[in-house]
Amino acid sequence: MNMRDLIPWGRNESQAPSVYRGADQNPFLSLHREVDRLFDDVSRTFSTRFPSLGQLSPFNGGWPKLEISESDNELRVIAEVPGMEEKDIEVLLDDDVLTLRGEKRSETDDKDYSERFYGRFERRIPLGYEVEDDKVKASFTNGVLTLTLPKNPNAQSKVKRILINH
Repeated sequence: MNMRDLIPWGRNESQAPSVYRGADQNPFLSLHREVDRLFDDVSRTFSTRFPSLGQLSPFNGGWPKLEISESDNELRVIAEVPGMEEKDIEVLLDDDVLTLRGEKRSETDDKDYSERFYGRFERRIPLGYEVEDDKVKASFTNGVLTLTLPKNPNAQSKVKRILINH
């Protein structure tokens, strides 16, 4: 159900408040309606997309930003965490799920305006492979966390191909 369906005057323009009548002729009201529709669509998309990669919202876009690559022998995860130090970040490996969490604190409390991200974050990345946890390597340079996770050669992928019969 769309939020606009809950508004009683949304379907019948004659019942709409006078400020909204004739919005098709007024470019500003038409733009306002389209922007509202865009935000409705974006909020719906972010709440249903990629829930396993952590909390996503239109405001943080899934922070920290990740780059994940895979080879036959290892997985590599690179996370951008600008303005943070390695002591502010916690990396956990539990079963086949890699968790990155931390908190970015503000340096000052007296800000008039800020677009910078502050607060706690957590990203959970399902790996899909058993990892040799005693050989995992992590490095942190210039706000970039790089994790190298060697795959266990004896473990098989948990992904199973299912044949489709005609």
